[in-house]
Amino acid sequence: QVQLVESGGGLVQPGGSLRLSCAAIGNIVHIYAMGWYRQAPGKQRELVARIVDDGRTMYADSVKGRFTISRDNAKNTVYLQMNSLKPEDTAVYYCNAGVRTSPTTTGDYWGQGTQVTVSS
Repeated sequence: QVQLVESGGGLVQPGGSLRLSCAAIGNIVHIYAMGWYRQAPGKQRELVARIVDDGRTMYADSVKGRFTISRDNAKNTVYLQMNSLKPEDTAVYYCNAGVRTSPTTTGDYWGQGTQVTVSS
């Protein structure tokens, strides 16, 4: 089994910055991809950013140029650096990972979510 442990959320003023972290813990053979999703009240969960095992990244149009996703493979950890935050970035942010846990088993895992609130 794999657990994703998130940290780094909080309250920040518009224009400010936050850094989210997500560590994957457990029976991990290989992590194919890690990413961040978010869900605002009354809205569907949406992809924010994703990074795959070869280092390629993708971002939602709404965060391009402001957010940066990175990954420390040795620590099985993914980071999301969020700059120039806007009130519309307010949401619960969820970490996601695609993980191989045995030669024949892969799974999709989610963190518990961390609240990010952008407000003056």
